[in-house]
Amino acid sequence: MVKVWGTNLTAITWAHAVNSQQLLGDVLTETSNIDFIEADIVLGKLNGEGEDMPVMAHPPAIISDLTLAEFLKQIMDFNRGHEGQEKGVKLDFKSIEVFEGSLDILDENIPNMTYPVWINADILSGPVEQNKTVPVDPDRFFAGCMRYKQAVLSIGWTTNWGSDFRDGEYTQEQCDAMVESLDSNNILSTGQGITFPVRAGIAANSAEQLHRLVAAVNETNESTLTIWSSDGDYVDVEKLRKLIFSFGLERIYLDVPEELASQLDLGTPGNAGSTFKSLFGFSFVSLCFWALSSWLQRM
Repeated sequence: MVKVWGTNLTAITWAHAVNSQQLLGDVLTETSNIDFIEADIVLGKLNGEGEDMPVMAHPPAIISDLTLAEFLKQIMDFNRGHEGQEKGVKLDFKSIEVFEGSLDILDENIPNMTYPVWINADILSGPVEQNKTVPVDPDRFFAGCMRYKQAVLSIGWTTNWGSDFRDGEYTQEQCDAMVESLDSNNILSTGQGITFPVRAGIAANSAEQLHRLVAAVNETNESTLTIWSSDGDYVDVEKLRKLIFSFGLERIYLDVPEELASQLDLGTPGNAGSTFKSLFGFSFVSLCFWALSSWLQRM
C-alpha cells in the first residue's frame, strides 16, 4: 500500500460535468484515457416530462436525458466488462433535497461498487463576499453519508470567484467550521476518507489555513485536497504550484483546465494504471481507518 500511495495523484485524468447521455458515452469507451468521472445531480425531469427525480444536470438546468440511476448503471456495466480500465465516480449533489431523494438509488448501487466513489457537496459558505449559493445542509448530508463507509467524502465550501478576482482566501474561521462540522457529526470517529475540494485561485492564497485543516483531520482520517478551477478563473500559478508541492503530489488531486495544468508544470505524470491504483489505494486506506476506528470503539 505504501508503494501505491506514493503515486502522483495530480496525474489522474478527469471528465468534468458528465451530465448527458452523449458525454457519458464518450467517456465509457475502450479508447478513453479518463480515470475519474465527475457529474452533477439535481432534482429535475427526464427529457422534461414526468415527476421530479434525481437527474444529471448542473443548475440552473433541471432537465436531462440521463437519470442518476441510469448513470450509475452504465458505469457499473462498463467497469465490470473492462478490467484495468475502470472509472472512478464523483457524485456532486447540488442540494440536500436531491441528496436525500437519491438515497434509495445509492443504497442499491454503492455496495456493489468495487471502484472508487466520492460523494461531493458544498456544505459550508465560503469565500468570497456576496457568495449567494446555498450550501447543502451538513448535518443532514453527513447523516446520509454514514450509510456509505466505503465512499470518500468530498466536502467543500461555496465560492465566488472569476477572472477579476485577486483577493480572497479560505479563512481560518471557515476551516475551523469545517473541522467543527466533521467533529459534531462524528465523521472524525469513523476514519472515513475525506478530500477537500478547493478552488485553485482561492487555495493559492490559503496555504497556511489549508495545511492546518488537513493536519487536524489527518489525526483520525486520511485526507487530501482536490484542487479545481473554472474556465476563466484568475490563478496565481506560482503560488498554487508552491502550495501543491508543499503538500506533495501524493496528497493533491488536480481537476483544472488543461491550460492551467500545463502552466503548473508539475513534472512527468505516472502512467494511467499506476495513478488509478492510487484511487483504489485512497479508498482502501480510508476503509482500513474506518475498520480500525470501529474496532477501537468496541474495546
